Amino acid sequence: MDAEALNTFLTVYRQRGFSTAARVLNRTQPAISHRISLLEQELGMPLFERMSNGIALSQAGRVLLPYAERALAALQDAEAAVRALKTENAGPVSLAVVGTLASTRLTAILKRFAAGHPSVDLALQTVRSTEVSDLVRRGEATIGIRYDRDRSADLQYDCLGVEGLQVVCSTDHALAGGSIPSLSGLVDERWIAFPEIPGQREIWASHVFSIFQTLGLGDVDWTPVDSLTAQKRLVEAGFGLALMAESGVAEERAAGTLTTIDVRDLTLTIPIFIVTRRGGFLSAAANRLHELLSTDYLGHDPANPS
Repeated sequence: MDAEALNTFLTVYRQRGFSTAARVLNRTQPAISHRISLLEQELGMPLFERMSNGIALSQAGRVLLPYAERALAALQDAEAAVRALKTENAGPVSLAVVGTLASTRLTAILKRFAAGHPSVDLALQTVRSTEVSDLVRRGEATIGIRYDRDRSADLQYDCLGVEGLQVVCSTDHALAGGSIPSLSGLVDERWIAFPEIPGQREIWASHVFSIFQTLGLGDVDWTPVDSLTAQKRLVEAGFGLALMAESGVAEERAAGTLTTIDVRDLTLTIPIFIVTRRGGFLSAAANRLHELLSTDYLGHDPANPS
């Protein structure tokens, strides 16, 4: 079993087929099939189940998957470590961030980083919190920023601080910019939130529902929308209320297209974490970006919130 075999296995899995994997790896489909066949012979078990609508991992494939991901990530670490011996101001750094956290304050940090590291190849992608961790775990992202955390032993989580959650509404809502004593005053409103996809929902997506239930107010009417931008546009148009992080609506509030309703018995915060692979290699440039994010993202040292 070698790196090429593991990379072929992972590519077939991620591309969900041999032909698409062949295109990604710039090889022929028979060559990909042969490489997987050799790996299966070496292991003595099939790694994929051929189905009428495609392929799926076999039991052996599911067991191999996390080990293959960690092995290739470790090889990327080794390559990055050697490259770092040449220069501290070059090489790739990839950042995975929850979309609502890719705000103007992140822009300011990245601008400072780019000014000090002009030769660094910086890549940024926005995904959901669970996907941030998955990308870092697989070595496809060097650093991640997400809400809350999971319990993966492969990952290192450092808290950047906490962010408030707000009830957001359109500017012409009857309660726009106002204050009410209790969440019970909003029980008859329609709410807009991320759909509850197992393992992929944002942490605040279910907050509003659990809060209503905890307070004995029952279920609420809601519309699932899987895009934050679409959620904000619907709220702006008056189709409902939403519970959103402060950073997610800061620009709209400043522009006067969205506003909030102050619910006096509702005080919610959500922790923000920076994520790296536990024991993974960080180049000098990646360490510098980690330092900037850790100290400047929320405008204070997370170890001393005051």
